[in-house]
Amino acid sequence: MHYIYLHGFASSPNSAKARDISDRFTQIQTKLKIPDLNAGDFSQLTITRQLTQVAAEFNNDPIRVTLIGSSLGGLTAAHLGQQYLQVQRLVLLAPAFGFLSHWLPKLGNEQIQDWQQEKYIMVYHYGEERAIPLSYDFVTDATQYQEKLLQRPIPTLILHGKKDEVIPIEASRDFGRSRPWVELIELDSDHALGNVMEEIWQAIRLFCQLH
Repeated sequence: MHYIYLHGFASSPNSAKARDISDRFTQIQTKLKIPDLNAGDFSQLTITRQLTQVAAEFNNDPIRVTLIGSSLGGLTAAHLGQQYLQVQRLVLLAPAFGFLSHWLPKLGNEQIQDWQQEKYIMVYHYGEERAIPLSYDFVTDATQYQEKLLQRPIPTLILHGKKDEVIPIEASRDFGRSRPWVELIELDSDHALGNVMEEIWQAIRLFCQLH
């Protein structure tokens, strides 16, 4: 079984969550791959590009894969699980279901219109610790990735904070409600999940049967 961790939007393989989980995999002597989904060009990021990049890790290989995805990486992991039979298990940390419907309203209509016209908007990138322009192609591309398409019954563990201020926990509750193969663990945390990493790790170990 291969394990791949997908970091979130405007984040990096060096994020606190990625480092924490990576260290824990190291301690049990299990390899965890963490691709850089910025791919050296955050400005041209799209979900399609993320899917293509990660799928290249296993696409023509009969290997079995467990994907662990955080936020937008969780959404990407879910769509990879739908498209590729090599993906045998999903662990989704505060997955960005309904991402555009939660994120765009925070920008406001005027800013969205400007983005469409100017083609780029400045986004603070936590991994780079600076604002970077992001192409509007990100939005047009993201509209095709709807949760209703995710119907492959793949064992899925979702861990989501009840105080999530970015992606409300209702998004994960709704997703799990019609999919009996999804287990949702609700945590006393926010979107970053920083205070519950030990609980998350124990849940991952149990779900993935890691020893």
